[in-house]
Amino acid sequence: MILLEVENVVKQFAGHLALDSVSLTVPENTIYGLLGPNGAGKTTLIRIINCITAPDSGVVLLNGKRMTPKDVERIGYLPEERGLYKKMKVGDQALYLAQLKGMSKHDALQALKYWFEKFEIQEWWDKKVEELSKGMAQKVQFVTTILHNPKLLIFDEPFSGFDPVNADLMKREILELKRNGATIIFSTHNMETVEDLCENISLVNLSKIVLQGNVAAIRASHATRTYLIRSSSPITGDDFELISQVEKDGIVESKILKKQVESNNILLGSLIKQTEIHTFEELLPSMNDIFIESVRK
Repeated sequence: MILLEVENVVKQFAGHLALDSVSLTVPENTIYGLLGPNGAGKTTLIRIINCITAPDSGVVLLNGKRMTPKDVERIGYLPEERGLYKKMKVGDQALYLAQLKGMSKHDALQALKYWFEKFEIQEWWDKKVEELSKGMAQKVQFVTTILHNPKLLIFDEPFSGFDPVNADLMKREILELKRNGATIIFSTHNMETVEDLCENISLVNLSKIVLQGNVAAIRASHATRTYLIRSSSPITGDDFELISQVEKDGIVESKILKKQVESNNILLGSLIKQTEIHTFEELLPSMNDIFIESVRK
């Protein structure tokens, strides 16, 4: 099932083409990566999906129907530029934002109690936002984003301001949200996180989609026929180029480049005749490498 569809969206600002016929489909109950360098058009697209601004042409569909401002109640949006009121108390602000999303005061208080206890931030309820660290304020805004159990969640650089421990906590919470049925659009510059979390991606550059599809399939399509082999002794062969070979603790690690596209079984068979093979794995390019290559092209 497709939850969100963006069809041929165009947006200009004072002669600048921010989005040029952008289309994408986000399947239900997935984590979808929206990637691109600064200024590529990602934030503009996110603002259009949230009905903050309208496209010049094209359409955004939610569950097959054109989106309306009323649909925003079903979306949770965590922007990169945080929007908490610094002089307002944390608890009052969280309660206010929950009610803006249609929650009753009673339901909002119950849900906030659960999340504040889970994130161990109960003691900050009566503190002003300006007294919070960046990471603590990020936790509060994360809670207000997910509190009303939205069908669609949009996280723009959600790990900004977090130390590694709290970043890992947020990753686990995002995965738990998916397990509970949420669909998540995830915008980040951290390609390692993309590999960990995202099933499908769209890469935006210079206002256009330049790469799109399943993460595993994209990495496989950019394969360079490079392999890492761990063996009991050094290896040689005419059907591959030896890139590097080092021995450590009795195991030889060899990085090779296949010269031909022959079956891996044939290559592995020739190696087994030479020595004991412990592991034989293809080294696929990282999403970071693919990101850089696609943007440069």
